[in-house]
Amino acid sequence: MNSKIYFIVRNIAKGLLWLAIFVGLYLFFQNYLSVDYLRWLKPVYENVPLVFIIFLLSEILIGIIPPEIFIIWALRNEILSEFLLIVGVLSVISYLSGITGYIIGHYLNKSLFYRFLKRRFLKKLDQRLQTFGVYLILIAALTPLPFSGVSMLIGSVRYPMKRFVFLALSRFLRFAIYAYVFWQAKV
Repeated sequence: MNSKIYFIVRNIAKGLLWLAIFVGLYLFFQNYLSVDYLRWLKPVYENVPLVFIIFLLSEILIGIIPPEIFIIWALRNEILSEFLLIVGVLSVISYLSGITGYIIGHYLNKSLFYRFLKRRFLKKLDQRLQTFGVYLILIAALTPLPFSGVSMLIGSVRYPMKRFVFLALSRFLRFAIYAYVFWQAKV
């Protein structure tokens, strides 16, 4: 099998596996656990701007917290229009964080900070970039690969920004698919 096709299929499978795990955990906590697992998170959980700030920082800092957790958080009021609005805001934040990552990579690729990030967190992604090129943007946008980290690498190699911005729009597709699956699992 072609290595690019294998890479794409493998990462889409990983994405689907992670989605299934998160949906399963969500259903387990909702249906079978009587413990109020959100009680200790309540000060954060109810502060919508704070949750958006945490998500923004996570997305800029190479996706420390999986976006699925925030999509699950968006289900809290069980109102479809509010859920879709929040997921829409989350997807815009994630997309703009990718563009921010691209800019960081583009303009700061000679700095000590960027070299530290690349050596410490992005080395494996750099190898994948050399092998898979543009496919890496699409896979990072659609799967659990760290989108912001890939965006930094893409910026650091001076990939054309217009093309990156266009390909990164596929990030919205990931949020739409995940939102649909989580909403259906909730019902």
